[in-house]
Amino acid sequence: MQIITAKYILTFQEDKPIMIDGAIAFDKKIVKVGKKEEILKSFPDATIKEFKENYCLLPGLINTHIHLEYLANKTTLEYGEFVKWLKSVIKYQQKLMDRCDDKSIKQTVDMLLKTGTTTIGEISSFGLDIDVLKESKINVILFNEVLGSSPEGVDLMYQNFLQRYQTTKSLADERFIPAISVHSPYSTHPILAKKALGLAKEDKTLVATHFMESRAEREWLDSGTGEFKELLQKFNPYAKPLVTAKEYIYLFDEIKTLFVHNCFATDEELKLIEEANHSIVTCPVSNRLLENTKLDISKVKSYCVATDGLTSNISLNLWDELRSALFVHDSIDIDLLSKELLKSVTKVAGEALNLDKGILKEGYDADMIVVELPDSFEDSESIYKWLILHTKEVKESYIQGEKI
Repeated sequence: MQIITAKYILTFQEDKPIMIDGAIAFDKKIVKVGKKEEILKSFPDATIKEFKENYCLLPGLINTHIHLEYLANKTTLEYGEFVKWLKSVIKYQQKLMDRCDDKSIKQTVDMLLKTGTTTIGEISSFGLDIDVLKESKINVILFNEVLGSSPEGVDLMYQNFLQRYQTTKSLADERFIPAISVHSPYSTHPILAKKALGLAKEDKTLVATHFMESRAEREWLDSGTGEFKELLQKFNPYAKPLVTAKEYIYLFDEIKTLFVHNCFATDEELKLIEEANHSIVTCPVSNRLLENTKLDISKVKSYCVATDGLTSNISLNLWDELRSALFVHDSIDIDLLSKELLKSVTKVAGEALNLDKGILKEGYDADMIVVELPDSFEDSESIYKWLILHTKEVKESYIQGEKI
C-alpha cells in the first residue's frame, strides 16, 4: 500500500472536488481518499510520500484524440483553410510517413508522460504506432481507422483495416485497448462504415469519427457543391455525397462514439449526438489553424479537449492545448472555464473512453499526477486557472499505482 499526501487534491468528485491537506491510499486502484490524518491512521504500514506547500495532486490527463503517425510535420503542411491543408496532406503524406519511426514515436510518448498525459485515444491510420504503444507505459485506446469513398475499393480497404484491427485485438490488455475509427462522412463510403460499425457493435468496442470539421464538409454534405466536389472528383469523377449529416449520425446508433471537431454541426445535430450518449471532442488549436473557427462549447452539455496531431498543431502537450482553449473561448468567465477545461481532460474524458480513470475516487485506477505550482494563493477555487496557466511538466506521474 502507498500513500500520497498533498496540499491540494483535485478529486473531480461531485461532492468534494477539492481537498485541502488530503491524502490518497492506493495500490493499482485507489483504496481511500480523505484527510491526511485519517488516511495515515487507517494505513499505518503504508509507504508514505508527502507533497506540501504548493503541490497539487490530480488525475492523470486523458488526451481523447491524438495522431502519432504524422510527428514529422513542422513546416510541411499548409494552414489557414481546410481544403488547402488537405491537399497538402495528400501531396506530402508519403514524405511524412517515411520520417515517422519508432524512435520519434517513443520520444513523443515519453514527452506525454513527462507532461502528465497518462491515457491517449490514438487514431491509427497505418499501424505504424502499434509496436511502440504496446511496449510503452501509457494507457492506449487504439482507434484503428477505416476510410475510402470509392465503391470499388470497399472490400480492399475493409480487409486492410480488419488486419490492423485483428492485430491490436491480439495484443489487447488492460493498458492497450483496441477500438475503431470511421474517418468522416465525406471520406468513408457508407457500406465501409457499416461493415466497421457492425464489427464495433459485435465486439462492444468504442468508435471515433471526425465530424463537421470544415465549411467545405458542411457544403458538400448539404448540397454536393463546393471545394470538396472538385477535390473528391479527382479520385472519383462520379463522386457525390452518400449520406446527409443526420444520416451519418444515425449510423452510430447504439455504438458509443466520440464525435471529433463538430465546428460546423448544427444545434440539432449536436443535440442528436448528445441524446445518443455519444461524446463530443474539440481540438481548439487544430480548428484555429485549419479553418479559423471553434466549437461553441456553450451549446453542448459536456466536451473533451484534445490535441489532434502534429498535422494541425505545434504541440501535443495537453497543458498547451488547455492554455489555448482558455484564450480561444474568451467570452466565458476564466475561473469557470478553467475548471471545465480541466474536467474535460480528466473526468469527462475518462467517461468518454469507458475507463475508471479521470476521478480520484475509491475503486478507480490510481492514475495520478503531481504538479508543483510556482507560488502560494488564498482562493483554492483559483487552482484550476493557475494549473492551466503555469504547468508545462509534472513532478510525478503514476499509472495504475506505478510511478512512471
